[in-house]
Amino acid sequence: MASNVGTWMQNVGAAWLMTSLAPTALQVALVQTATNLPVFLLGVPAGAVADLFDRRKLLLVSQGWMLGAAAVLGVLTLAHETGPWMLLLLTFALGLGATMNGPAWQAIMPELVPRSDLPAAIALNSVGFNLARAVGPALGGLVVGIVSPGAAFLLNAVSFVGVMIVLYLWPRPPERPPANPESVSSAIWAGFRYVRFAPEMHAVLIRSGVFIISASALWSILPLVAKVELHSESSGYGVLLGCLGVGSILGALLLTRLRQVLSSEILVTGSIALFGLVNIALAYLTSFWIVALALLLAGMAWMAVNSTLNTVAQTTLPAWVRARALGVYLLVFQGAMALGSVIWGEVANHLGLRSTLLMAGIALIIGAGLTLRLAFASAAEVDTTPSQHFPEPQYSVPPEPQHGPVLVTVEYWIRPEDHIAFTETMTAVERIRRRDGALQWGLFQDAAAPGRMLESFLVESWAEHLRQHERFTVTDQTFEDRAQAYHLGPGRPQVTHWIASQAP
Repeated sequence: MASNVGTWMQNVGAAWLMTSLAPTALQVALVQTATNLPVFLLGVPAGAVADLFDRRKLLLVSQGWMLGAAAVLGVLTLAHETGPWMLLLLTFALGLGATMNGPAWQAIMPELVPRSDLPAAIALNSVGFNLARAVGPALGGLVVGIVSPGAAFLLNAVSFVGVMIVLYLWPRPPERPPANPESVSSAIWAGFRYVRFAPEMHAVLIRSGVFIISASALWSILPLVAKVELHSESSGYGVLLGCLGVGSILGALLLTRLRQVLSSEILVTGSIALFGLVNIALAYLTSFWIVALALLLAGMAWMAVNSTLNTVAQTTLPAWVRARALGVYLLVFQGAMALGSVIWGEVANHLGLRSTLLMAGIALIIGAGLTLRLAFASAAEVDTTPSQHFPEPQYSVPPEPQHGPVLVTVEYWIRPEDHIAFTETMTAVERIRRRDGALQWGLFQDAAAPGRMLESFLVESWAEHLRQHERFTVTDQTFEDRAQAYHLGPGRPQVTHWIASQAP
């Protein structure tokens, strides 16, 4: 929380400094873009690195990088050597550190608490973040007003020290090296592939993108709203951001009760619509304190949307791909924030601040309606525990890990009258095979024996197929059990492994 206070002081200082260096809506909005663009560029690679290497060490490196970037920006600003592009460059550098930090930070949460406590832990983490949001902007506004933005940047640099000490002292058990380690490039594509064939993530990503690309308008132009429309100084801008933070805390306190009476889908849809209504109200409000009260509601809505989406993602992702898939989630979140900031900044340049808020509010309400039917998977429906039920593949000579591709065939005998039901069941099996590593998948029927069915899937290498065995979860096993229930043989369907012939 102390580090997040420093981050919010940094955000206030950077946004307010840009209003002095280049007071245009687009340039001010570019500060938000520079903060979030690194996630768009490196979010998934950062998740792959966090899945492959020691997360504690990775967090120490990323925190140290951010400390250095904030310190350089602070020193240059105090020396009056910071121009608009230098501010954007060093803000971008801080964003790079945050990008490498984000997936690993979120992925360690299940290591700290039992699965049953994960939703509460995510909410508690959000409370800490939003407590910092309530204090940090106001404190940042005071520091900027009394001293300078450079002082806020240096205080942010100091705030990373505490996090690094805690990480260094964290007694994390040493990780066992995996039997079949992946390269970073393979891990990146495995993360994209998993998300592509994981429908439980699709609803999270679509709702997040639709919400953030319009919600970014408020965040990106709020400094100008405070300065131009409400005739406030940096301290007033800090108070407005603080109201968003206080609203988020109130939202966290209400969230548990709301989840007892509302489904996750209704809670997210209603919160997106509420955020849109606040934007529409801000297009007409002129009183500073009424705007501040409206931002309390916006903070509550922001908290409800993002905490719920994050909880759904965390509880439905298996450990092997958690950081990568969360990297995709952060990619969508921050990419939409970066893109939306540019779009709404340009709209504000042409149409004005109030018209921009009105248009963004209408877009949010329309987006809430369009995504209403996207259903979430619950933690009760998804058990991501590795099933470890596959028998060891049979071979006469152990294949080399890099040998491939590997063709796996599974032979089923079913009743001809069960053909349609079996085929429909196998669509879920196809999704699991492709999600866990299959490059191609097919289901074939013997022309001479209608009850004989052959499933085949192609995997890049022998090592990748062994990783498929490790990735299979308890929930996946239920789908495979349904398919095997149609099998008429005395035992399991016959599995054969074919390895591409190697030239002498």
